[in-house]
Amino acid sequence: MSISEAEEVPFQLLHGELVKHVLTRTGNDRVKALSDVESIGFSSGYRLVEKITREHPKFKDELELMKFVCKDYWMCIFRKQIDNLRTNHQGVYVLQDKSFKYLQPISASKQYFEDSSVFLVFTCGLLRGSLANLGIKSVVTTEVVSLPAVKFQIQVQRN
Repeated sequence: MSISEAEEVPFQLLHGELVKHVLTRTGNDRVKALSDVESIGFSSGYRLVEKITREHPKFKDELELMKFVCKDYWMCIFRKQIDNLRTNHQGVYVLQDKSFKYLQPISASKQYFEDSSVFLVFTCGLLRGSLANLGIKSVVTTEVVSLPAVKFQIQVQRN
């Protein structure tokens, strides 16, 4: 299963509206809007991974699950694989996308660099929700050094 070209346009438009919703807010309203967008991403990821993994065999370990996220899951959503996966083998995974789809439109202008995290909060929620459905509680953060590249850091929360 993957998002078809016909489904991709509404998905991109929805993402654009979510970003616009956050960018028009200030102060506490902006913090609440960011939280709401992350929650929408979480819910979407939770449901989406359920459909994608319906026919998939059970993952043998955490690393295999992360490889699935980097290859199959990312391909399903963004029509490409993650460029690089790194881990410290202690519950921290760094997924690097050197040309992240949602940062490409703003990458030509440096004026959006400070607001680049707004373009990533939905995807952080998407990752966190997907992992939660697969049994991994996590914290997902991002780092942007140069547009449109992004690093998603996943910190697995152990009991």
